[in-house]
Amino acid sequence: MTQLEVIGSENKDWFYTEKVKDHFFHPRNIFKTEQEVKEFNADGVGLVGSPACGDGMKMFIKVEDDKIKAIRWQTYGCGTAIASTSAYSVMLLEDGGLSIENALKIKPKDIADYLGGVPARKFHCSVLADKALREAVNDYFKKSGQEDRIVEGSAKIIDKILKITDHDIEHAVLEGAYDFEAVQRKTKVGIHDKACIPEVERLIVVYKEKYFGD
Repeated sequence: MTQLEVIGSENKDWFYTEKVKDHFFHPRNIFKTEQEVKEFNADGVGLVGSPACGDGMKMFIKVEDDKIKAIRWQTYGCGTAIASTSAYSVMLLEDGGLSIENALKIKPKDIADYLGGVPARKFHCSVLADKALREAVNDYFKKSGQEDRIVEGSAKIIDKILKITDHDIEHAVLEGAYDFEAVQRKTKVGIHDKACIPEVERLIVVYKEKYFGD
């Protein structure tokens, strides 16, 4: 078997862990019918990605006393996306439901750890669930008149010659580019616009901390 880097595990030989298989074959908190979606009456809904171009994730939450009291989801994605989101939903509902503040503190690496590890090239699957929750929370804030709590993210151009954005750099880090040389190989950032290199290096550190806790 080919050896692959595994995030959240010391084992470099990738086999699906029992937890990954369990959450894939028996996903928790997933909608199974359109009727269930209609009856859930969500306080917030988040959608990221697109089934037309790959993985897509839709997350529905109910909030009570600023805690996530119920969560449901739908996905168009791979087995790791299903397992990661299922595990994430269980984590969010621990102890009767996490507060929104604590829910947003869970990092994608925490999801990978919970599952016993996922391969680096599949790590974006846990990121998809994380981003869908953040969109759902923002939707809840908007609907409940708490616009001051909304956290929006927009792309910022870093390399002004090749028009490479911070999102491009973020995606490279999520795919395993952990230093400037690796990010440059993936994105070509800084080849012509040398002035952007310090900002790229800063962003790499930021994204590694955000997603991996390094």
